[in-house]
Amino acid sequence: MPRFLTMVRIDEQNGPTEDSGPQFDERMGALFEEITKAGVMVETAGLAPTSEGTRITWSGGKLSYTDGPFTESKEVIGGYSITRCANKAEAVEWAKRFVELHPEQWDVTVEVREIVED
Repeated sequence: MPRFLTMVRIDEQNGPTEDSGPQFDERMGALFEEITKAGVMVETAGLAPTSEGTRITWSGGKLSYTDGPFTESKEVIGGYSITRCANKAEAVEWAKRFVELHPEQWDVTVEVREIVED
């Protein structure tokens, strides 16, 4: 069964300032429990802010390093999941359910891509 990477994109500079509340945490916990029991979830995690990251660039035969935060980036990867699904449609459905749990005043984008297996 193919694996899919879902990248959660957020605007780190203009993210929500209010607490999401206990109902959000409960709904998210229930979804994670469901997706785990279904045997779909392989791994998931949030990521540290870009202020704690480093970008390594290879250009013109030279390496360069840039420490965060990466203010030129409007959207950054704030978290990810790896799922094992029957097909892309199933992976997209799980990702859709994840996004719909967020408060409507939040801006969250997810990108679902199949992991190429050799």
